[in-house]
Amino acid sequence: MTIAIALIVLVVATVLFHFLSPWWFTPIASNWQTVDSTVDVTFWVTGVVFVAVNLFLAYAIIRYRHRKGNKAHYEPENKKLEWWLTGITSVGIAAMLAPGLSVWANFVTVPEGADVVEVLGQQWAWTYRFPGKDGQLGASDANLISVDNPFGMDPNDPVGQDDHLVASPELHLPIDRPVKILLRAKDVNHQFAVPQFRVKMDMVPGMVTYFWLTPTRTGEFDVLCEQLCGVAHFAMRGRVVVDKQEDFETWLAAQPTFERTLMASKGDAEAGKALFTACTACHGAQGEGNRELNAPKLSGQSDWYLVRQLQSFKGGVRGAHEQDTYAKQMIPFATMLADDTAIKNVVAYIKTLPEVRPAASVVGDPVRGRELYQTCTSCHGAKAQGIWATNAPRLSNMSDWYMARQLRNFRDGIRGGHPQDFHGAQMRSMTQILADDATIADVLDYVRTL
Repeated sequence: MTIAIALIVLVVATVLFHFLSPWWFTPIASNWQTVDSTVDVTFWVTGVVFVAVNLFLAYAIIRYRHRKGNKAHYEPENKKLEWWLTGITSVGIAAMLAPGLSVWANFVTVPEGADVVEVLGQQWAWTYRFPGKDGQLGASDANLISVDNPFGMDPNDPVGQDDHLVASPELHLPIDRPVKILLRAKDVNHQFAVPQFRVKMDMVPGMVTYFWLTPTRTGEFDVLCEQLCGVAHFAMRGRVVVDKQEDFETWLAAQPTFERTLMASKGDAEAGKALFTACTACHGAQGEGNRELNAPKLSGQSDWYLVRQLQSFKGGVRGAHEQDTYAKQMIPFATMLADDTAIKNVVAYIKTLPEVRPAASVVGDPVRGRELYQTCTSCHGAKAQGIWATNAPRLSNMSDWYMARQLRNFRDGIRGGHPQDFHGAQMRSMTQILADDATIADVLDYVRTL
């Protein structure tokens, strides 16, 4: 009887939880209301079966419970019952599958005149590409991907010269316009999903998958990777911003074209030398850093990372938190660099500076730190050399006191909270495994051995 009562309570509690639960789908923001309808059908079919089966089990336990003197009736086969069960099961399966197949057919049948955008997934970030005025995307090849060509575009294809490249996890789309989403993965399997749009699709290296949708309301919506893609899978987040048409066009016009990125200066070290003079007062003539002035070592750091950080200081992405005092000090200095060309010139000069090994200032347990650092290797590399493909800077031979402060800032929410700091937000999530300052010291003491 206890089991029978437990089954009945389970059924009643489950039904009540379903109808009274505050957790349900987010308000839909696209044309795919039929996806919700299909899910509702699945809920009703499986829900009815769940209730019927469990209540029947409870009934059978009560009706045919053991009684002294009763003898069980054994019936090895009942063709009539089997036909009924087969028929009812078939109807239930068809009721769940048929709507889904119909919706899927529409999901991959792109209407004529739809806009096009390409989504690129990599560990652990999103980037996007829009066609130019010709409405066509240029050719691309995974073998062409590099620091200077992260989209792997063919520089010899004239069609792709006017493609707009969005090197940010934030995607903008115009409202009430159908758009075909092309999906490409650089490294491993990913899955592009926007819950508010009710859309998701696998991304497989070497393939281009797709679907389409029409955004139906303005706002900001989450982009998630729903395919386990590595240690930072949970932090592979992005954002879709649905704009009015004129706002979208303004945003798109501000995104650089492939032709413009090809023409962009890689930096002039001679020009950067003069600009770096203002930096030497804090960071040193050789970019060796100065702890007394809270200036970290710059020499030896990845040039792409230095460019991004200077851009973040200029744009207010770094130093946005009121407690990030030292980052705030950098903002006016970064603002002295007039544009991206000036930033690249300074970084080009820093790249010419000799390596100087900074003095150790953080003491921990490197043996324990080695174990903790295993989580970090996926992004920063086994030798802490930094990996461009995962947006992870070099850690080895850099200022340990500065890294300790940044890890504390990430962990405490002082850094990585700005809505445009997508990579900082990832680090903010990852640093939650660092329980205290002693743990941080252990990791950095091991990094120093690399």
